[in-house]
Amino acid sequence: MSKIFNITANCIPEKHYMVDLTERLDQFKEMVDRGDYFIINRARQYGKTTTMLALAEYLKEDYLVIRLDFQRLSDASFADEISFVFALSKRILLAVKGVIIPDKEAEQLNFFAQKKGNAETLDELFIVLNEWCEHSEKPLILMIDEVDQASNYQVFLNFLAQLRANYIERDLISTFHSVILAGVYDITNLKRKFVSPGEHSTNSPWNGSTDYNIDLSFSTTDITKMLQEYENDHATGMDLNTVAQEIYDYTSGYPFLVSRICKFLDETLPATDAFCDRSAAWTKEGITKAVGAILIEKNTLFESLIDKVNLYPDLKEILYDILMNGTDISFNPYIVSISTAYMFGFIQAENSRVVIANRIFETFLYNYFLLSEESRSTDIYRLGTREKYLFIHDDVLDMERILERFVVSFDDLYGDQEQKFIEEDGRRYFLLYLRPIINGIGNYYVESRTRNMERTDIIIDYKAKQYVVELKLWHGNAYNTRGEKQLKDYLDYYHLDKGYMLSFNFNKKKEIGLKNIKVGDKLLVEAVV
Repeated sequence: MSKIFNITANCIPEKHYMVDLTERLDQFKEMVDRGDYFIINRARQYGKTTTMLALAEYLKEDYLVIRLDFQRLSDASFADEISFVFALSKRILLAVKGVIIPDKEAEQLNFFAQKKGNAETLDELFIVLNEWCEHSEKPLILMIDEVDQASNYQVFLNFLAQLRANYIERDLISTFHSVILAGVYDITNLKRKFVSPGEHSTNSPWNGSTDYNIDLSFSTTDITKMLQEYENDHATGMDLNTVAQEIYDYTSGYPFLVSRICKFLDETLPATDAFCDRSAAWTKEGITKAVGAILIEKNTLFESLIDKVNLYPDLKEILYDILMNGTDISFNPYIVSISTAYMFGFIQAENSRVVIANRIFETFLYNYFLLSEESRSTDIYRLGTREKYLFIHDDVLDMERILERFVVSFDDLYGDQEQKFIEEDGRRYFLLYLRPIINGIGNYYVESRTRNMERTDIIIDYKAKQYVVELKLWHGNAYNTRGEKQLKDYLDYYHLDKGYMLSFNFNKKKEIGLKNIKVGDKLLVEAVV
């Protein structure tokens, strides 16, 4: 059976095209060899479970690995200490089935697992576990996946406190050589989720964990190597480096998104009329089509993102500020909204500034904010929907015509508004006008390095062709000249000969409309509102 790209559950090397994890596993093993206790905190569908399974396999020659998954424990397992000890003992015995456990410790664990007593405590369980660690031929490693599934239970925090206490005294007692937890929430945020009013919410019940910089995202090299294995099987003739870079540019290496694009290119796109085989699919145009389809599908990752946006008002507010208001925010992990956005994978730090984690997330969130019922009811959005067929000729996007019509429509609808309105909403209205025009065929994203209250560069991908549109506020001719130079540099970067400018000008003597400007060897089409 041939391999496939997998986007559900864990990846299996024999069944799925995967990124080579060897280098990451070597780095994790170094930490385990040192006896570190650490947490693999990443957003949903970031490859945590696949990494944990691979790491358990990687360690088994030198260690006895107890790998648990707290998704398998029901709410009843956390009802009280007796129930937790009972459930945990059963899971531990299942995890090491076939392994020889010292007789005394095996008997006691079986006693706990059969719930024969009525007063079993965590303290008693840890005495048994520590004795097992003392008598075991191999050092014991405890790995717990989906650890945040237990986050609402005090008994779980007591369990973490026991691990922490043993870690502190590890030079005096026999205990786990290393403990590895995996989940979305870090331990501090687990504590924050359910503390009682007035309780200090940032005291961690397990603060001995080691920090590390092992990146679980996929680099362009990782993606290229994975695609090389695919190419060996299917001989599509794809340009491996170009395709890998294009996938990375959209995803920033987010594992689920990389695999989702690849799966679409492999399985879905070749069955369409426009992409009749794999050779046509594994191209820039194919990737553009894949991203467009992914952005409008319902998948578990996007559902999780929206759940978090609706659950955390401060998260929604900071994302709106970044995207819609162009607010420039310094990265500070001690600010709750930033910490929350980072923990859930919405943002990352770039040059000490907050940026959206990847282009797909950015466009998804733009669409979420732009396509609300309130936004879709605006006159400018309705105009874009009604006029979209005016702008496509022979599958080519007529960007000049789009700008021309937007200038006229915006002036008719909002020309008498105050300057503050245009500063805050002008760019939002351009995106509202643009969205239905390219919907389903093209994509757009905002270049994070230029997103601010004065300038925004929008990159539009349509039928494998790119368009750069600079949106800016007018601040006089000198500023405008600098903007032209910046746009020229940007066109050089994208290897384009033609670019577009949309200027929001508050000069009462302005002349609205389009004009062509020659800057070096580039042609700039400027639209003035």
